[in-house]
Amino acid sequence: MSGEKTEKATPKRKQDERKKGNVFLSREIVTISTLMIVFYVMKSMMPSIISTIGGSVTHYIDLAGETEVISYDGLRSYFIDLIITFIKTALIPLLVCCLTAVIVTMLQTRMLFSAKAFQFKGERINPLSGFKKMFSMRSIVELLKSILKIGILIYVLYSIIKDEIFLMPRMMDMTFTGVLSKTGSIIMNIISKAGLIFIFLGAADYLYQWWQYEKNLRMSKQEIKDEYKQTEGDPQVKGRIRSMQQQRARQRMMQSVPEADVVIRNPTHFAVAIKYDQSSSRAPVVIAKGMDSLALKIIEVAEENNVYVTENKPLARALYDAVELGGEIPERFYRPIAEVLAFVYNLRKKDMSKHES
Repeated sequence: MSGEKTEKATPKRKQDERKKGNVFLSREIVTISTLMIVFYVMKSMMPSIISTIGGSVTHYIDLAGETEVISYDGLRSYFIDLIITFIKTALIPLLVCCLTAVIVTMLQTRMLFSAKAFQFKGERINPLSGFKKMFSMRSIVELLKSILKIGILIYVLYSIIKDEIFLMPRMMDMTFTGVLSKTGSIIMNIISKAGLIFIFLGAADYLYQWWQYEKNLRMSKQEIKDEYKQTEGDPQVKGRIRSMQQQRARQRMMQSVPEADVVIRNPTHFAVAIKYDQSSSRAPVVIAKGMDSLALKIIEVAEENNVYVTENKPLARALYDAVELGGEIPERFYRPIAEVLAFVYNLRKKDMSKHES
């Protein structure tokens, strides 16, 4: 059936959808990439973070034992210290998180920013549309992915913690720094193993999202035909336009026939009108030519305007095939055309002499 969407989307369809903000994007890739990079940045910064937090905690514990009254200036000083601590510990990971998400998204969407994606759409708050989306195939796939991710995370947690759980009571004898270091090591072990599995999950989601995107953009054969008409124009309309253009070109051509020096015919199949103006062209120019009915019309107009018409079958056919309308005749035709023009000019002189006498 012509209404079934079985055809691959055309480049124009993809471009139109891109302008609307509808592009292929795997959010799993964005999430996994962001989490992995941020956690490894935090791992590299962990000694500095622990040192900063430990120094800040020690400072405020000591300060609590010494301070009896907190003034306004003191509060402002504490607030500034907290901001500096935040910048040293959390600002860089946050910036890396935002920057990674933006870069990975832009790489997938090829630097697309579309204002149409932010426009209000009534279907977004339509309860019926929301209900349909809840039970759509896409929602089911997303639910299965979430269950799979939770299952993977539980398995990784179990496989790591079961080996570490007997060591946890010993943390009571460790220093604060030692506890943080051990805890961080366990967390990074979980992140590394889970992250490796999630990378494969993200790759699978990337392929699925690509397949889903291509499927949603599929077109029916009728849609492809309609798009072709819009881009290339309706063949019937183009035919009418071409016909009108040809008709106007013939009218302009017929208007120039009275200006010709001679019309060469064969005898009714071909007609070529020649004009030679030494001041504007180096050689005689074909100002009109036609075949069959158009040839007869050229001959008729020429005779009505006293333009000399001569019959030369091979020359008429050769000129018709070799010379475009408005073009100068090639050098190989100089001799026969010169003979025809010389004969025409002699006839004109004789006619002028008769009129004068």
